[in-house]
Amino acid sequence: MAGKKDGRKIVADNRRARYNYQIEETFEAGIMLQGSEVKSLRAGKANIAEAYASEEDGEIYLLNSNIPTYKQAGRFNHEPRRQRKLLLHKREIDKLLGAVQREGMTIVPLKLYFNDRGIAKLELAIARGKKLHDKRETEKKRDWQRQKARIMREKG
Repeated sequence: MAGKKDGRKIVADNRRARYNYQIEETFEAGIMLQGSEVKSLRAGKANIAEAYASEEDGEIYLLNSNIPTYKQAGRFNHEPRRQRKLLLHKREIDKLLGAVQREGMTIVPLKLYFNDRGIAKLELAIARGKKLHDKRETEKKRDWQRQKARIMREKG
């Protein structure tokens, strides 16, 4: 569990997404969950590192996300890697699908969290994949920022 940030309790964070993709625009989507999935999320157990979103019959689904089974649910448990429907406005769905079809972009989940009202939300992004040289450039910039901060601390 990552912790709280501006009223949001972050359950899962896809840190590799910002390394592998150049983020263009982000969206907040609701997610259809079963009761045992919500209990498992409240316990802080979820993984969206390999997850992605895909279109099916004009709706967007989250695929390959892992929400482990909730032990106390017994026989009413859920399938850990099932596809989950994302709740978005029609305009947002059209925008996402247009970017994927026309521009060859990808829909990547960034964070899974509970908002201040206690509702599970997923932060999605329209992203473009980075090439190897782009990843190296990002790493160089990050290292330079770290060195610069270290030098400034030493000077005073």
